[in-house]
Amino acid sequence: MDYINPKDCPYYLVSRTSLMVTSALKKGFSAAGVEHVRPAYLGVLMSLWEKNGLKVIDLGRRAGLEPSTMTGLLDRMERDGLVERCADPADRRVQRIHLTTEGRSVRTPVLMAVDKILEKVFEIVSNEDMDHLKRTLRDVLAHMQGAAPE
Repeated sequence: MDYINPKDCPYYLVSRTSLMVTSALKKGFSAAGVEHVRPAYLGVLMSLWEKNGLKVIDLGRRAGLEPSTMTGLLDRMERDGLVERCADPADRRVQRIHLTTEGRSVRTPVLMAVDKILEKVFEIVSNEDMDHLKRTLRDVLAHMQGAAPE
């Protein structure tokens, strides 16, 4: 394919949309009083809200993040008071990540802000198209994860 026009390039469209949604989420989190929560934290927070106390490796898999990314992200989340690292009682070499009281308390305002922002962002997309978009993006992610070296 010839991508002379950036608006015909899927990478351009996905990356620009991602940047704009990230900006909207930052503003929404600030308005909700949870400005210390960054959009980059969402995969980790959602995973821990579902199952707290995960091993770092399992948390990274659930959140779809590489181990090298997890270290810095967890450092920032710990600095922001959202998570804490704890040694696994069964194997002290393994770290488990637990939500702090603050990490648990931001769940409702964060999810409300995410819902509000995504509803606004995708208000022009029909439910059928949204289901198709999510399916397509999940398929692309699965394909790329399978193609990545392990």
